[in-house]
Amino acid sequence: MLPPFHNEPILTFSDPADRSSMEAAISLVRSQLNRDYPLRIGDEQLTTGEWIVSVNPADPAEIVGRTASANGDLARRAIEAAHRAFPAWSHTPPESRARCILKAAHIIRRRRFEFAAWLVFEASKSWQEAYADMAEVIDFLEFYGREMIRLGGMHPTTPWAGEENGVVYIPLGVGVVISPWNFPLAIMGGMTAAAIVTGNTVVVKPASQAPIVAAKFCEVLSEAGVPPGVVNFLPGPGSQVGDLLVDDAKTRFIAFTGSKEVGVRIFSRAAVVHPGQKWLKRTILEMGGKDAIIVDETADLESAADGIVASAFGFQGQKCSACSRLIAVRSIVDPLVAMVADRTRALRIGDPAQYGVDLGAVIEAGAQRKIQNYIAAGRNEGNTVLADLPVPERGYYVSPTIIGGVSADATIAQEEIFGPVLAVVPADTFDDALAIANGTEYGLTGALYSQDRSRLEQARREFHVGNLYLNRKCTGALVDVQPFGGFNMSGTDSKAGGRDYLQLFMQGKSITERF
Repeated sequence: MLPPFHNEPILTFSDPADRSSMEAAISLVRSQLNRDYPLRIGDEQLTTGEWIVSVNPADPAEIVGRTASANGDLARRAIEAAHRAFPAWSHTPPESRARCILKAAHIIRRRRFEFAAWLVFEASKSWQEAYADMAEVIDFLEFYGREMIRLGGMHPTTPWAGEENGVVYIPLGVGVVISPWNFPLAIMGGMTAAAIVTGNTVVVKPASQAPIVAAKFCEVLSEAGVPPGVVNFLPGPGSQVGDLLVDDAKTRFIAFTGSKEVGVRIFSRAAVVHPGQKWLKRTILEMGGKDAIIVDETADLESAADGIVASAFGFQGQKCSACSRLIAVRSIVDPLVAMVADRTRALRIGDPAQYGVDLGAVIEAGAQRKIQNYIAAGRNEGNTVLADLPVPERGYYVSPTIIGGVSADATIAQEEIFGPVLAVVPADTFDDALAIANGTEYGLTGALYSQDRSRLEQARREFHVGNLYLNRKCTGALVDVQPFGGFNMSGTDSKAGGRDYLQLFMQGKSITERF
């Protein structure tokens, strides 16, 4: 009998023993950098002569590793390998499939500092952000394993005399998992675990900026007993591999997390019925956000400032849930922004391999340029409250930036920046603030700081986001505590880490036998 699910504790590294363990893991991973990782297709491990090079964003001269880069022919082979593996895996009892991913959770837990260290090097996450990413994938594995056991077997319906009736949930088929670089372990692992524990087989295409962590995770699944062909590891360029995987007639579903532009493209392509295709493809899409924290005149401003800084600048603002808009009623804008700026100045920016660093580099040079262009536009759209803090010369660093006096329709108040940039939008009233918050095409996360009960209740009704937080930050959703997913152009509101999530990867079959 499994114990009840509980979330993996997240370390602050205040304990010297934890710091020592993380330092040892940093040294271990550093000794394993610059290695090659093959594709995994069925029971084969393949190289192609073409490589995807993963570099450390904090020091781009340092190669984290190289993965073989797939092409169109290998993408078709991967889909076919998943197709061949599907019958046996789909008929494997749910409890047995669950045990595989529960075993994977235990393997990662034993190697938790090592996996966190890989995230430090490949994604430039601070120790605490890296450990939280690692802990979340353990949560996904543990929770989805238990959920599959709960969902397995026959589910009762209303009794009818002379018959046995019930509903079973069966897998969909071959799926494609297209994962992002910002949570290269948690989100990639969570989507993959959900797909396979429900009896599907998959092709995993990780983001090219962070494929090494995905390669390590696939190694763990193999060690945990997942048979060859159930998970096929296929990094490669989206133009050659991604579209082909989505379009293939054997593909039954696509699980994607990433930008709105790519998500919309996948949604459109998945709607096309190709020759030989016998189903309408299902899409499970988690896209972008333009998330807001509202602060009214009744709020605890100290608490609000803490939550704003953590939400806006944690992991360099590279979270779809990050606070990129602070919407505050005019009477408290100035003192609140001063508190936020003071706390931001205190953040330590540098190589996240070092203990105590709060912010590392952004993921790549292209992202650095894009963010800097948004900052330049923001300087013309408002007044610069904070910018140009000292950052290391080597690496893709961007100074945390606060732009005040921004209008609700400004570029930096409407478009997803995905970097450490906070636009401050003054509001005349609380109703005005709520309208501004709802005034983008997104609807992922949002928060309200207020001591006014009527406003908290109004936000419950009218703040149109998939994850609403009252008097706390808008990032850091926990598995089965705050199921995660958004509205509108933020995606299909799939609610990852929730009790409905696994059923998105299955279909219901009603069975009746008359006696």
